[in-house]
Amino acid sequence: MTIRSATLVGSGAILLWSLLALFTAASGAVPPFQLAAMTFLVGGLLGCASWIVRPSGLASLRQPPAVWALGIAGLFGYHALYFAALRLAPPAEAGLISYLWPLLIVLFSALLPGEGGLRAAHLAGALLGLAGVVALFLGRGSLTFEAAALPGYAAALACAFLWSGYSVLSRRVGAVPTDAVAGFCLATAALSLACHLAVERTVWPDGPAQWAAVAALGLGPVGAAFYLWDIGVKRGDIRLLGVGSYAAPVLSTLILVAAGYAPATWALTLACGLIVAGALVATRGGKAA
Repeated sequence: MTIRSATLVGSGAILLWSLLALFTAASGAVPPFQLAAMTFLVGGLLGCASWIVRPSGLASLRQPPAVWALGIAGLFGYHALYFAALRLAPPAEAGLISYLWPLLIVLFSALLPGEGGLRAAHLAGALLGLAGVVALFLGRGSLTFEAAALPGYAAALACAFLWSGYSVLSRRVGAVPTDAVAGFCLATAALSLACHLAVERTVWPDGPAQWAAVAALGLGPVGAAFYLWDIGVKRGDIRLLGVGSYAAPVLSTLILVAAGYAPATWALTLACGLIVAGALVATRGGKAA
């Protein structure tokens, strides 16, 4: 697989993550950890399905403890901290802080061997993308960072470092097959279930439409997306994927607008322009290099 094709595969994860808000909204009032347990179970079983005709995939679960720790920290750790951030801080501010991870991917990837250091075009593209996300969040209302919400902000920042670290370190364990992600998903489902039973009240989806939304989450944004992302960060242009990740919240908002869940705003238009500009700058920089 070429770097270009792997980057395109990884970009598929970004497109799937743009559906996360829509499917989550359509899933009803299912609590966060319960929803994570249900969807990661579907996502894990999705990865295991091919083992019926490809039994060799099961061997991918035999990985060193460090690889398991990386995978579980990336999938379960990120989501647990994100849920905590949303409980302890205003959602807009928590979401904006957590979305520093694409910029951190660009910065951290410069430390990887053979990546040629930090390129100005990638950094400029990431900063333009970040500006687009800031514009998007500002369009939803004023951002007010309060001292009382510091624990939530800290959890959101930890999210950003955890997911960017997982993504970049995955490249260091590039020999680990993507099949192993199925194991990470199932472990995340089990840990999410434990958290749900400890701190939440069970609320089941109400009706076929909500059950379908849960299934769609598990098959797409909380399932196939992680397998595609694994291929992208291990074999593709990880910095370009980092810059491109800023498209996810904007595409997500566009989908919510199209579905009638959110209004179209000037901030959305500005965010689209900034993120497209950032992607163009980063792409041209990558080709020049």
